[in-house]
Amino acid sequence: MSDKRSLRIVHCFRAPVGGIFRHVRDLIEAQVKAGHRVGVVCDASTGGDFEEALLAEMESKLTLGLKRLPMQRRIGLRDIVTAVRTYQTIKQMRPDVLHGHGAKGGAYARMFGSIVRMRGIRVARFYSPHGGSLHYDPATTAGRVIFQIERIMERMTDRIIFVSKFEQDTYKRKIGEPRCQSTLIYNGLADSDFDPVVPGEGAADFLFIGELRDLKGPDIFIDALKKASNAGGRILTGIMVGDGKERSALIAQAEALGISEHIRFLMPMKAREAFRLANIVVIPSRAEALPYIVLEALAAGRPVITTRVGGIPEILGETSPALVQPEANQLCERMIAVLSAPSTFKEALPDVDILRQKFSIETMAAKLEAEYFAALNKPA
Repeated sequence: MSDKRSLRIVHCFRAPVGGIFRHVRDLIEAQVKAGHRVGVVCDASTGGDFEEALLAEMESKLTLGLKRLPMQRRIGLRDIVTAVRTYQTIKQMRPDVLHGHGAKGGAYARMFGSIVRMRGIRVARFYSPHGGSLHYDPATTAGRVIFQIERIMERMTDRIIFVSKFEQDTYKRKIGEPRCQSTLIYNGLADSDFDPVVPGEGAADFLFIGELRDLKGPDIFIDALKKASNAGGRILTGIMVGDGKERSALIAQAEALGISEHIRFLMPMKAREAFRLANIVVIPSRAEALPYIVLEALAAGRPVITTRVGGIPEILGETSPALVQPEANQLCERMIAVLSAPSTFKEALPDVDILRQKFSIETMAAKLEAEYFAALNKPA
């Protein structure tokens, strides 16, 4: 990152889990290294022991502090109290840049950044959707309301940062051409992410890693594993790493299909630790922006089967054999095909050096820093 004056940067997001949390942690690492002072405002009720340990590790780098408040996924009456407390926290942190991630974080950052500006304090208001509200269907009432709110909030936004071309195009299609400045900056990986990972002895056949919620397709993984076992003529094994409200239902699904003895459900852990547990990584998401887990698995040299949704084809290429539709039958067929010819499949995946050039933390952070300064230096 370039050598310029130190900024006070506050990141605001709801849930300290998954890809958004990884993204923010990477930004904090790079921004602190560049001499900036950073703070975080996020939800107090989301995450387990694994996320708490990551937050504790991150907090030592946050000179502007870590403030956790109860933030609901959906709008409710408790939002009023949380909104007041969030505004007071942000005001005390006195940011130069207020960067909201996801729908809730983006709304808070832009609203409260605008109120701070009304008090004569210069603050740049940034928004990264990370999918978020863009997952809504414009044909539904909820979708139309959400997209109208997004349109109105453009007036309170200095920059929208998209993490994939798909996300950028989806915004234009569902909401319209942004009436504020916007740009595309891909997620980035650290050099250590590119160290190869080798599965351990007794590794399972397939790994699912992610939040246990419908959007991530864990039920598709379970159905496909059952179908692949039946079609392949042998029992296939799976590991599911993650947590979420649907955990009990997914365990019940595995039991109902008669494969509970062949799937292990494990709590969240670092991705590279999880990669050692199975031979092939499966990411069967129904919707994504640009998922870190696909980047991490490829960088670690692991075979990946994933879905043709969101920005994933921007990582793998439109014609990649790793891409399937988010449904169990196609996934089952690809799982069997990869098991039968793993070396051939792996050769068709993106070259690690090309991934390193396109998706690096240094490039991501430098481009974002340039956008921060451009917004701050723009005449009021």
